[in-house]
Amino acid sequence: MSHPAWRTAFVVLLSFAVVGAAAWLVFFSPVLGVQRVAVSGATGTAADQVRRAAAVPDRQPLATVDLEQVRRRVAGLRQIESVSVERAWPGTLKVRVVQRRPVAVVTVAGRAEVVDRHGVVIETGDAAPAGLPSLHVDRFVPGDPATRAALAVAAGLPPDLRRQVQTIRATTTQDVSLRLGDGRTIMWGGAERTKDKARVALTLLRRPADAYDVSSPDVVTVQ
Repeated sequence: MSHPAWRTAFVVLLSFAVVGAAAWLVFFSPVLGVQRVAVSGATGTAADQVRRAAAVPDRQPLATVDLEQVRRRVAGLRQIESVSVERAWPGTLKVRVVQRRPVAVVTVAGRAEVVDRHGVVIETGDAAPAGLPSLHVDRFVPGDPATRAALAVAAGLPPDLRRQVQTIRATTTQDVSLRLGDGRTIMWGGAERTKDKARVALTLLRRPADAYDVSSPDVVTVQ
């Protein structure tokens, strides 16, 4: 075989060796394995729960991690509303989560269930935690229109008003009402224009009265 032929064969073999080594390094070697699961959107105990749910073995080759399976496992945590997973070379798995925010409490069979804006139960206890309004609807079902309206109002209340609300009631989508801790009531109407209604309500609450109607925030009444 001529020298050029040997050189060509050598280059080809060397190329295969380099490709094989690179493939081994990426797909089989712990050198490019998972060294850290970086969680954003959750801290402390919640972040630890996310890492446990991700269940990615230490030093597993990053390229072989099934991102969709990790996402599904983390999404299975009831405290998590949404999650995304991506690789960050050389050895980090990034898990970004959005935690469910508690907006109200529903009493079911004598137990207090903390729910988010979608009606998903985040936690259950013997007593309702302080700072969350109690939700009263005819049928507490996430798909029920009145329930959706009440939850939307609860989720949209600014902190200054939310702290004062003791109960949120709704029998239809347009008759949501708030009862404050001091006994005063606010007729809220529907869930639309929540920011405008909240701004008007906070202003009206400075005036002594028993009831306030902000269902039409452009034309309000006080009793």
